[in-house]
Amino acid sequence: MKAITYRRYGTPDVLQVEEVPTPTPKDDEVCIKIHAAEATKSDCELRSFRFPVSWFWLPLRLAMGMFKPRKPILGGYFAGEVTAAGAGVTRFAPGDRLFGSTQFRLGAYGEYVCLPEHYTLVRIPDTLTSEEAAAVPLGGLNALHFMNSAGITPGETVLINGAGGSIGSFAVQIAKAMGAEVTAIDAGHKEARLREIGADHFIDYTRDNVAQGGPIYDVILNMVARNGFTASLRQLKPKGRYLLGNPRLLDLLRAPLTNHFTNKRVVTAFAGEKQSELETLATMIEAGSICPLIDRIYPMNQAPQAHLRVETEQRVGCVVIAMREAEHDHKNHYA
Repeated sequence: MKAITYRRYGTPDVLQVEEVPTPTPKDDEVCIKIHAAEATKSDCELRSFRFPVSWFWLPLRLAMGMFKPRKPILGGYFAGEVTAAGAGVTRFAPGDRLFGSTQFRLGAYGEYVCLPEHYTLVRIPDTLTSEEAAAVPLGGLNALHFMNSAGITPGETVLINGAGGSIGSFAVQIAKAMGAEVTAIDAGHKEARLREIGADHFIDYTRDNVAQGGPIYDVILNMVARNGFTASLRQLKPKGRYLLGNPRLLDLLRAPLTNHFTNKRVVTAFAGEKQSELETLATMIEAGSICPLIDRIYPMNQAPQAHLRVETEQRVGCVVIAMREAEHDHKNHYA
């Protein structure tokens, strides 16, 4: 099979398409033909081994390969079709269209991947193309986790910093579906599309200093690792909730102190990416409450360009890599 691989850490040009062995499913696994995979910030960070927060650098390097990648095929979030099932599989059958997560196995940048049936795998809603479905699991699962953790009630005000990314774009929609008044923060060129998906207010961080004065909020979701912890707490109302998508080590140390000694709450727990949560997202998509926001779709041989698009933060929503000729019944296109 063909796969997008990287044999050394580095810039996007280390990605290449090559032939690798096609995997065979074990008794408890399904073999999935990958139609599309999201190019995520995590993929870019693993490829370059540069992270906005550095406290887990050494253990991750030990796990992933000190001098070169142990797992040369990236890709954690995908959409595809079951082609074969192991003898013990009961949940799925060949022909089922699935989207979900490969967890730490990675491998979604290949034409096929084999995964245990108990992984976070759910049938794709009929309303979605494979490219759209591939854009759901990462952003949707994390956004749903944080919005549920906040316990948002109708009429509350929510600020989302980094609203134009994969997680942020879903957080805008999920917060609106929960009845919140949503303010999005990102670069100015992303305003129109963020308002289209439900943002009530928009702040251009390149022009406005959010931390100086201005309104205060019931909930703040911060996806920007270097944003100020103390400044964000000042922007919260009493009993406000501060959700950290990329916590630094100091943030992790300060969070329990804030929770114990103040009337504000800090949430640092990462999403569990549960099957039930992905099923909830599928239901919301079918109901029209949320939809994936796709920035661009790239073919396999343009994987370096896809990573560059993610790294330069020009995207609005998700960048998707098509492992086949993309379906065209949506507004997005190859770059």
